[in-house]
Amino acid sequence: MPNYFYLKGGGDMSKILVADDEALIRRLVCDFLKNSGYETIEAVDGKDAIEKFSAESDISLVVCDIMMPEVDGWGVCKKIRETSSVPIIVLTARTQEFDEIVSFESGADDFVTKPFSPTILVKRVQALLKRSEARPETHSADILSIDDLTINLPAHSVTLNGREIELTIKEYNIIVKLMKNPGRIFSRDNLLDDIWGIDFEGDARTVDSHVARLRTKLGSWGESHLKTVYGAGYKIEVNNT
Repeated sequence: MPNYFYLKGGGDMSKILVADDEALIRRLVCDFLKNSGYETIEAVDGKDAIEKFSAESDISLVVCDIMMPEVDGWGVCKKIRETSSVPIIVLTARTQEFDEIVSFESGADDFVTKPFSPTILVKRVQALLKRSEARPETHSADILSIDDLTINLPAHSVTLNGREIELTIKEYNIIVKLMKNPGRIFSRDNLLDDIWGIDFEGDARTVDSHVARLRTKLGSWGESHLKTVYGAGYKIEVNNT
């Protein structure tokens, strides 16, 4: 067992929902989060997590185990994504690539395998909250627009043909980065470093699954503008008509 230590300070009383049917894991995570300045709510299974998320209007982040009774973690992610883009970290003892892919496709923002260091988990929580709360950098304007897609940077909103598109934090950061640099190709490693951070332990396929889900959400606009450059990465293509 590694030597753990509490991270004092750094929290801002953000409210975090921790869902895990293993009481020991749930309480361990909550203890570390509380000692880092966060408020926590515990859920004993997936159904309880959904009910508590619906009842609380100010949850800033969700930490959710995959293998839970009633509703599994993937079901919890999908239900939350119906109404919210709040950051979600999934926990699991399963290590197959399939589980990671399904987690991201279900709407998770990060994936942590058990056993894990609670201090590293807290760092991931801090990083996700910082990214979700920070306003994206702007160039000469607060609005990015290509054809029918518009991003309002101060409002952190994406609209397509006047209809708001619900995106996760990672999806939002990807589209903002690409929209700020139309025509420029960003490699998977570029996107991993800039959006997930250089200490992210996943691989480039994480980027692929997020871009695929983003393209689906953007429909025909995504098909015609969000391009894969095989062997190189991704770019936003501007149609010159």
